[in-house]
Amino acid sequence: MKKGLCFMMPKNLLYIALLGITLFSNYGCVATLLVGGGAGAGTVAYLKGELKSTEEASIGSVWQAAHRAMKDLGFIVTNEEKNNLSAKLIAHGSEDTKIEINLESVSARLTNVKIRVGVFGNESLSRLTLERIKKHL
Repeated sequence: MKKGLCFMMPKNLLYIALLGITLFSNYGCVATLLVGGGAGAGTVAYLKGELKSTEEASIGSVWQAAHRAMKDLGFIVTNEEKNNLSAKLIAHGSEDTKIEINLESVSARLTNVKIRVGVFGNESLSRLTLERIKKHL
């Protein structure tokens, strides 16, 4: 009986190792699932260089808060577009750091927010930007 158990153990370890590799290779998807799958207010996920959040506020309120956040952080708004359902704000910092904020109205009291810093993203500055937006809501 011990002999059979010894032969099964490496096979089980192999399965566990493969499971671990699969989970770590898809860490963005796992993180999104753990955070809540991207549904509901207050959900925040950083994936592929972009911070995504859903805020319990109208698109107009989030738009104003985003402008105030850019001012707080010392960024100058260089381009903006807005309608009733979506909005886009582009700002640049002193070191030519670019922040792009995209808003999408989900309902009258729910707005999706997407923040990207530069081409490849900067998670810490994206999260700081979102914190400042939330501060002004």
